[in-house]
Amino acid sequence: MAGELEFEKPLVELRNKIDELRKFAEERGFDFSEELARLEAQYRQLENELYSSLTAAQKMRIARHHQRPTTLDFIQAIFTDFLELHGDRLFADDLAIVGGLAKLNGVPVTVIGHQRGKDTKDNIARFFGSPHPEGFRKALRLMRQADKFGRPIITFIDTKGAYPGDTAEARGQGEAIARNLLVMSTLRVPIVCVVIGEGGSGGALALGVGNRVLMLENAIYSVISPNGAASILWKDASRADEAAEAMKITAQDLLAFGIIEEVIPEPKGGAHRDPEGTAALVKEAIWRHLQELMAMTPEELVEDRFRKYRSIGVYASDEPGAAAGTVPEAGRAPAGREAESGKSAGAAPKSGNNAVHAPGSGNAAGRAPESGEAGGSAGRAPESGNLAGRASASGHSPGEAESGNTAGGGSGAGSSAGGTDGGTTAGADAAIESNVR
Repeated sequence: MAGELEFEKPLVELRNKIDELRKFAEERGFDFSEELARLEAQYRQLENELYSSLTAAQKMRIARHHQRPTTLDFIQAIFTDFLELHGDRLFADDLAIVGGLAKLNGVPVTVIGHQRGKDTKDNIARFFGSPHPEGFRKALRLMRQADKFGRPIITFIDTKGAYPGDTAEARGQGEAIARNLLVMSTLRVPIVCVVIGEGGSGGALALGVGNRVLMLENAIYSVISPNGAASILWKDASRADEAAEAMKITAQDLLAFGIIEEVIPEPKGGAHRDPEGTAALVKEAIWRHLQELMAMTPEELVEDRFRKYRSIGVYASDEPGAAAGTVPEAGRAPAGREAESGKSAGAAPKSGNNAVHAPGSGNAAGRAPESGEAGGSAGRAPESGNLAGRASASGHSPGEAESGNTAGGGSGAGSSAGGTDGGTTAGADAAIESNVR
């Protein structure tokens, strides 16, 4: 078993034992058929047990395997007439991103993906699959070209993250990633994204805003690599395995969260055990989703993409009787949050409940309402220098508006800034301060 991982050693040792016994029997002319059959059955049982219960850390190692198929491997196996295009027309050609024109079952498409190296020299040239800004801008150029000519876009995601060096920052790494996110969300052609290895941080997201996101069975997808998370949280990168378990980065986790649409199965041991068979499964999945998307109008494609990302995540609440729900539609109150008497839409939640925010990305408690929320003075943003729903000297928490108060401030006579029930402060201080703490 070439390229075995640490946790696969028991399988390797048993396979070596079987091979040695078979060779000995052939050389000496002995009949060990019964013993070999018993060992083969034992091997199959151990193999099933091992690969059916892989941990997140073990899947991370499979996703990073040096023999795992890369974007160019999948392009060669899935598409025909591939013509690679180079450069961002602004600075240079980043080899960490490959892309160009191809045909999928005779349909012209644009295909783009991260490309890791096959050996040390290739990895250095391709920055180990971590793109610079010119790589993301090359991808953006190809996507805009696809949009202009009505070609579906297929992306393959396989990177630990964007290149973190000062040269990348100097050339606008953050802007390049953000612009890709913005433009991909508005493209009027089908976009299918496939995570084939490791999908890490913004470097992955810059190619990941699609109508459909698929993942190979042993791939991982996360906002930061487990090594990076361990370094930040515990100042110890060696705790990456622990971080991987806590971060919910596997394909099965993300399918349950509704972040991806499908998990594509792999052969036992990973895609590198049977690259051709894995490519055939990836091709079938891409084509199936692409047929569904090609039946939509450009307007429906943009709306479908918007709804996909708008529905990701849930709102949690510590209010009695409030249940977790999906992200609310624009201009509507979050699920599980009921309007109380006298409250306007966008009113701040009770003290201690920070999981539910007023509608609108990044809204703070007491912020002026967004489009679709109640207008007028209710929910008015605080004046310069004041905090939204500012707490009173007695220890009230910000944004503590109850019945009779407008969002962001008390309105009843005798109410403190930040508001209390109907202007009444008696008996509330102790409970509120306890919640804040």
